[in-house]
Amino acid sequence: MDALADLLDGPRARGAFLLRATLSPPWSVRIQDEAPLCLVAMVRDEAWIAPDGDPAVRVGPGDVAVVRGPAHYTVADDPASAPQVVIHPGQVCTTPDGRALTAEMDLGTRNWGNDPDGSAVMLIGTYQMRGAVTQRLLAALPTLLVLRGDSWDGSLVTLLGREIVKDEPGQEVVLDRLLDLLLIAVLRTWLSRPDARAPGWYRAHGDPVVGPALRMLHADPGHPWTVAELAGRAGVSRAALAQRFVRLVGEPPMAYLTGLRLAQAADLLRETDATLEAVARRVGYGTAFALSSAFKRERGVSPQRYREGLSRPAG
Repeated sequence: MDALADLLDGPRARGAFLLRATLSPPWSVRIQDEAPLCLVAMVRDEAWIAPDGDPAVRVGPGDVAVVRGPAHYTVADDPASAPQVVIHPGQVCTTPDGRALTAEMDLGTRNWGNDPDGSAVMLIGTYQMRGAVTQRLLAALPTLLVLRGDSWDGSLVTLLGREIVKDEPGQEVVLDRLLDLLLIAVLRTWLSRPDARAPGWYRAHGDPVVGPALRMLHADPGHPWTVAELAGRAGVSRAALAQRFVRLVGEPPMAYLTGLRLAQAADLLRETDATLEAVARRVGYGTAFALSSAFKRERGVSPQRYREGLSRPAG
């Protein structure tokens, strides 16, 4: 498995929040839900997305934006429009002064907005759970990225638009998987662009020395790797591999391996009910204690606390 495939294997929406928003100008929505990740696909008209502290970015028909939380941001018809709606954690919807708007903005099954015939139409998918998107994936993303509609095949947006308003058995699972597919398609396209602010490991993937070392680490992170073994398999000296790895990836091979092991441990804690001992063996730690110590040092919480927190919405 290469580093990109490993990264994109992460999204696992579970009861994600999805809706079709229809709005007439002037409109402005302040997002304070602190969710880890949100996708906004513009179907008709345009919107401006402004993360706090950053300039507003225009999103036009066919464009898809990915907004990384938990920072707050505003989506509006115009950067000058004052917020009329605030979205709080748990998707609670109010006016800026706190008056409930949930019933007022409800336009039917996963339909929301201030006007059912509004000029602006967008599809919104929000990963609400901390564990639904890996920290490794979030760390690879800017606060806001926009993929322009003319730069990729947006057929998944069309499919999501058809499915999002249906109320059929199992529909929540269908929408979760469609959201995962859309996110993966957007990120794969974005990361392949020369102007993307891709992480160092992605740019290093094509290097004739560091690329093979990265693939070896991702293929078997539980193996007791050493720099010497990686260098030998890559056909270079230990010093050459270490220097080149740091220059291209930004950290030494063993530090990268530690991060990879802990990220995969977090995925296993999220996706399985495996014991901590089993998770430790799987990712290359000799004991549950060794994994627990490294995990807490890196993430600030124990593996058990991390697993318990996955079922709670962000915020």
